[in-house]
Amino acid sequence: MVVAGVIASAIGIVLALAIEWFPTVAATQTKKISTLYDVLLIASVPIFVLVVTVVVAAVIRFRMRPGQEDQDGPPIHGNTRLEVIWTVLPALLILGLCTYSYIVLEDIEKAPAAAQELRIGVHGEQFAWTFTYPEEVTGGEELTTTELVLPVDRSVRFSITTADVIHDFWVPDFAMKLDAVPGLTTHYRVTPTRLGTYPVVCAELCGLGHSVMRSRVRVVEQAEFERWLAEQSTPAVEEGAGPDEQVAAGKQIFASEGCGGCHTLADAGSGGQIGPNLDDVLKGVDEAKIREDIVDPDAQIAAGYGAGIMPSTYGQTLSDSELDALVAYLKEATK
Repeated sequence: MVVAGVIASAIGIVLALAIEWFPTVAATQTKKISTLYDVLLIASVPIFVLVVTVVVAAVIRFRMRPGQEDQDGPPIHGNTRLEVIWTVLPALLILGLCTYSYIVLEDIEKAPAAAQELRIGVHGEQFAWTFTYPEEVTGGEELTTTELVLPVDRSVRFSITTADVIHDFWVPDFAMKLDAVPGLTTHYRVTPTRLGTYPVVCAELCGLGHSVMRSRVRVVEQAEFERWLAEQSTPAVEEGAGPDEQVAAGKQIFASEGCGGCHTLADAGSGGQIGPNLDDVLKGVDEAKIREDIVDPDAQIAAGYGAGIMPSTYGQTLSDSELDALVAYLKEATK
């Protein structure tokens, strides 16, 4: 049993550590949590192997044999010393792992100097995420957007809220997630360390459209982050833009807002199946109706689809000029 247990434990630990349990290491917190997970695996595999080895050996050695059906086992008395040992050792192991976990938790939540940290609001609503950059970040007016952009190697503190039910703000590549709870503001911080684009998902079942409650986070250099902030203060559609310019801007908005992930629209090359096929339902529809479908999607629901699937926040997250451009594009694209 000892030999089998040692060999199986060694093989199990090697295999457990060889598996890539986490996505890309894209934040300082990711590596620390991944290391904690490896420590838990190293501690857990031998315990699992010990229990299985003893159970299998007992089944083989002490199983009932033919002719023993009516026999009772010999009277035995518990081994007090053994019982103390197998109670104390697991307790000490759990205490050690809890202590290490607490140290990691304190480390990943440690706040940097206030001037070095960005503070960004995260708002969940069936079924979309919106992100708010306060005035101290933008250097001007508060910015609310559906796109999350972060500078690399800079701590970010998220303040997470929800308008309706419980959601869960999760960036798998950051290895951090936390519930958005009605009536509360929850917080966590990350420091992105890798440039790239990563998915943002809801990790709490929140309704019929839960599977499409997705966004993305772009991690960029500080200079690019500042350029992006400056661009957000520039109107997406210039005042007095002509029809062709409006349509072109509307097509960009359709893509940047991720509309193609839910809707099929031939002109945009999208094939989403969550929402209605726009080539069919918008054909011949006037601009006023298209605008209503965007800002109040539950006012009139297409046959075969339920209420509450499409976010109702576009009237707040898109400016009037952006809505006009999006409506113009959808009208033109579905003629």
